[in-house]
Amino acid sequence: MAHTWDPDRYLAYADERGRPFVDLLARVRATRPRTVVDLGCGPGNLTALLAERWPGARVTGLDSSPEMVEAARAAAPGLRFEVADLRDWAPAEPVDVVVANAVLQWIPGHLELLPRLVAALAPGGWLAVQVPGNLGEPSHTLRDQLAAEPPYDVHTRSVAVPSSHDPAAYLDALAGLGCTVDAWETTYLHLLTGADPVFTWVSGTGARPTLQALPDDLRPGFEAEFRRRLAEAYPPREYGVVLPFRRVFVVAQVAR
Repeated sequence: MAHTWDPDRYLAYADERGRPFVDLLARVRATRPRTVVDLGCGPGNLTALLAERWPGARVTGLDSSPEMVEAARAAAPGLRFEVADLRDWAPAEPVDVVVANAVLQWIPGHLELLPRLVAALAPGGWLAVQVPGNLGEPSHTLRDQLAAEPPYDVHTRSVAVPSSHDPAAYLDALAGLGCTVDAWETTYLHLLTGADPVFTWVSGTGARPTLQALPDDLRPGFEAEFRRRLAEAYPPREYGVVLPFRRVFVVAQVAR
């Protein structure tokens, strides 16, 4: 079953999700780009930052989720948003800046897409990528373990799960394409509050396809047990719940 996205749930931690985007953008040294494309733009709140950074550019946001694009058009009516799958994306003309923030992890074998993304850039153009690198953390492994248990396993075997690589893999792939590459990683310590905050976080992103794959009679039991295991892995402290989140970044510029 194809999953859908909930913009409101995704934006529950908008500030925390947006910080890596800002850190990524800070390393893109484009000065006066004419065209900027945000692949996997989500609800558009971060795409608007691209328009603020480069007010003279034509900024376009693309996302495969109609729900996200609808929310983006409402949030930033002055920008252009389209429903599109980045695997099929082929711009009519070369693009000066391409941003792929927290989207490539949903595409198996996404390293194979990098040559196409680089080929879409104008001379001197920039590609900026950020993917989560925390897939070995309890926020992901607990979901995988529970989803593999009966009676859930028969419903979750083929659901989409994120995957990514270390910075060196992206550096090697893009440098091999002739790009000048800056690759790094950062672990953020997000301080979350509220009831079951880690569940709220993952249910808006990585765990959402799994939750949607479950039938209505099984989902409540899965969620209850998932919440319990997450609470054990991320115990509340007097100042909140700490969610360590490693992110992988790469910024590449093609030759002029």
